[in-house]
Amino acid sequence: MATVKKSAKKAAKKAPAAKGTKYVYTWGNGKADGNGSMKALLGGKGANLAEMTRIGLPVPPGFTITTEVCTYFYANKKTYPSSLQAQMEAGVKNMEKIMGCKFGDAKGLPLLVAVRSGARDSMPGMMDTILNLGLNDETVKSLAAVTKNERFAWDCYRRFVQMYGDVVLGVQKTEGEDHEPFEVVIEEFKHEKYHKDIIDSDLTADDQKELVKRFKALVKDRTGKGFPSDPWEQLRGAAGAVFSSWMNDRAIVYRRKYNIPAEWGTAVNVQAMVYGNTGDTSGSGVAFTRNPANGVNEFYGEFLVNAQGEDVVAGVRTPDPVALMKKAMPKPFAELMKVRQILEKHFKDVQDVEFTVQEGKLFMLQTRNGKRTAAAALKFSMDMVKEGLIDWKTAVLRNPADQLDQLLAPIFDVTEAKNAKELAKGLPAGPGAASGKIYLNADRAAAAAERGERVLLVRNETSPEDLRGMIAAEGILTAKGGVSSHAALVARQMGKVCICGASAIDIDYDKKTVKVAGETFKEGDYLSIDGTSGTVYGGELKTAPSEIITGIVDGDKASKKTEKFKSFLKLMEWCEQATRMAVRTNADTPEQTRIALAFGATGIGLTRTEHMFFEGDRIDAMREMILATSLPARKKALAKLLPYQREDFTGIFKALKGLPATIRLLDPPLHEFLPHSKEQQLDLSKKIGVPVETIIQRVHDLHEFNPMLGHRGCRLGIAYPEITEMQARAIFEAAADVAKKKIAVKPEVMIPLVGFSKEFDLQAEIVHAVAKEVMAEKKVTFEYQVGTMIEVPRGALTADEIAKGAEFFSFGTNDLTQTALGISRDDMGAFLMPYIESEVFSKNPFATLDATGVGQLMETAVTKGRSTRPNIKLGICGEHGGDPDSVKFCHKLGLNYVSCSPYRVPVARLAAAQAAIEEGKGAAPAKKAAKKAAKKAPAKKAAAKKVAKKAAKKAAKKK
Repeated sequence: MATVKKSAKKAAKKAPAAKGTKYVYTWGNGKADGNGSMKALLGGKGANLAEMTRIGLPVPPGFTITTEVCTYFYANKKTYPSSLQAQMEAGVKNMEKIMGCKFGDAKGLPLLVAVRSGARDSMPGMMDTILNLGLNDETVKSLAAVTKNERFAWDCYRRFVQMYGDVVLGVQKTEGEDHEPFEVVIEEFKHEKYHKDIIDSDLTADDQKELVKRFKALVKDRTGKGFPSDPWEQLRGAAGAVFSSWMNDRAIVYRRKYNIPAEWGTAVNVQAMVYGNTGDTSGSGVAFTRNPANGVNEFYGEFLVNAQGEDVVAGVRTPDPVALMKKAMPKPFAELMKVRQILEKHFKDVQDVEFTVQEGKLFMLQTRNGKRTAAAALKFSMDMVKEGLIDWKTAVLRNPADQLDQLLAPIFDVTEAKNAKELAKGLPAGPGAASGKIYLNADRAAAAAERGERVLLVRNETSPEDLRGMIAAEGILTAKGGVSSHAALVARQMGKVCICGASAIDIDYDKKTVKVAGETFKEGDYLSIDGTSGTVYGGELKTAPSEIITGIVDGDKASKKTEKFKSFLKLMEWCEQATRMAVRTNADTPEQTRIALAFGATGIGLTRTEHMFFEGDRIDAMREMILATSLPARKKALAKLLPYQREDFTGIFKALKGLPATIRLLDPPLHEFLPHSKEQQLDLSKKIGVPVETIIQRVHDLHEFNPMLGHRGCRLGIAYPEITEMQARAIFEAAADVAKKKIAVKPEVMIPLVGFSKEFDLQAEIVHAVAKEVMAEKKVTFEYQVGTMIEVPRGALTADEIAKGAEFFSFGTNDLTQTALGISRDDMGAFLMPYIESEVFSKNPFATLDATGVGQLMETAVTKGRSTRPNIKLGICGEHGGDPDSVKFCHKLGLNYVSCSPYRVPVARLAAAQAAIEEGKGAAPAKKAAKKAAKKAPAKKAAAKKVAKKAAKKAAKKK
């Protein structure tokens, strides 16, 4: 955490505050210095309080201390600008004037204030709040006398001492303590006096006085200092505590999760208190203008009679549904319903509000755009378009692309998940829910699936050799690896539920057991995994597929009739209207292709041919080829593989019906295809009649210290041109066969790992020669392209040379990130979190493109490639193609398409549409300004002529 603080200090300007800088923005009585557009300066809460005031809603007066003060605070050893105190005093005077009472008044009604945080982006519950500030031993008596409500006054004082002691003075739970110290004092007092549990609202005025006394003693005991009585000292301390809470652990964790920059800082809002705890005609509530869980158009929230707002959210008492307020307080509820309509009409989005009713009068304390589930976001956006609140483009922007997975993923039955035992946590790598019998070996998993069992494949990590088991499994669980490991990549492509890096699980392959949380699970026992949250459960939990999946992929008629399904289709239709950049899919089979096309993919951006070699008996032929010691023997083995590959490509081309297919030639090093255990090597020896010693020697010979940078990609094709020749023939023979059936076909042959133009030329020469031969043999012509995968820095830097021969570039960003950063995606688990916590990485660079570093290489390749070949086709086929932020970056670069796993296609389509809409919105003001200037130009010209004419006449007269 210390590193994060240092980084925030660095980001802050160390120069002294400029004289005359406005640090305090007031609001109240229908007037406000700020407005809703000033979130960067006033924070979300302050900007919206100003905006609500401006539109005439009942908002208690107050002022906002800007985010610039937070920046100054961290840059200057937690001190404030010299002019701040005077500006705060002016802000307090404005409140005093409106409220008719004075801050710190011990003779009349004292002005009490609430001090709350207010970040630019909403961070619910992450930072600190202090209520009832301004009370001391004198003002509490004055409050009791004026209101004639002693219990209320001392209840406020007790709450204030507790909050201030916790937040500002640091009287918090220490190591070894199970409960918050102030709560311990309360519970001890209740049992001492009443000998039972009672709710806080049942405490008498004398009880509250006793608790204040005990709380102050606790403060003195823990801090060595007395509780501050000067209201101004209290206010300065509270503001400092709110600024300090910007760097508390939970705020840092929240910012990290939602990518909120530390340098933004928080504002502080100081607002006149209104009281929901004065009796049965008062209360507080928190609500949404529509249901944030399912999107239903209903006022949704909670309310408590005779309570302050913190009681509703703190769980001290069980709140009532806000709908019951209609009966308890009909007049304020009716007013609240009017406010609900005003807010939605004004902000044009679902609002999350906090309100207080003081003796029958409604006050609004906060509004912000409500957090929502993906299902609710979809329904909100559709309904608001129908209601005329927003247009369809805004509706597209209202659906977070990174949440769309929630709509597509299967889910666990809510009740079952609640009652199930949570065993471990890992990285959520493939969203959804899956239950099945665990198997620790791909073959056994596949065999179990063939028997009709639902299977979870559990491995330390996966490799291409596990593909059969991965295909068979409902879900994949690994003890190692990250969100871009092999398991994660393949799982997302297949739409499999997946958790990676669940380090708490201990796998024993020999004993066929998994130990976790003190329990031992054998093969055949049930586990359940939630790939959306990364949670592993014991036993079997029921799941239900998304109706969107069953409707689109399976054609289920009942699913197609659901509102969610229809809304999803409408969203995708709007995306189609907005998008400039196409979305393709990474697919290796006709089935994957079919699914991706159903989701709206416009072709294949990556077919990994090596995955095809693991099907059925093909692996044996592949191994024969690798073990061959002569060219004829190698060609003989390749001849066995040719019909398999041709069949696969034929199926894919048929499924595509004329859409393009980018097919990558063999990429991984050959050692990945050979068995590494003694048992497997003996089995292979018997199967293909090669001495086991030869197999062992070949495995040894192929061993590489760093396979990532070794004999793979185009290097294999150059060393063994017969491999490239076989693959090209399989592609083109399939294309010819399909073309003869009057089905359009567009193969794009991609040569991997090119860093030198000569590498590309050598491989392209073989591909072109084979294409010519096949067309002559089959007496058919078809269009095809040959291009390359840009995945090493040199390829990007020499893109102008490579583009002389290459007709397209596809960025393989997984490997480009590894080679650019010098970091292995599979070995970064040990330092990923420290790097994110220290802000070396803002995000995992294998999940979201490193736009600053890797992005520069891509931009260079784009510029250089187009300088040689202006119409070169540009795409991305790395796993980043399904990440919304990365998709938007690719749009900005001007790529023609992104390619991603079939089940990520809707996510990429939504992100691409949003990028286009956002770009258009950014350009709109400029266009308007240009039009305005154009209209003004003739008028300006005419005015200038008039002035010139007058001047000429004047000069003539003088003469």
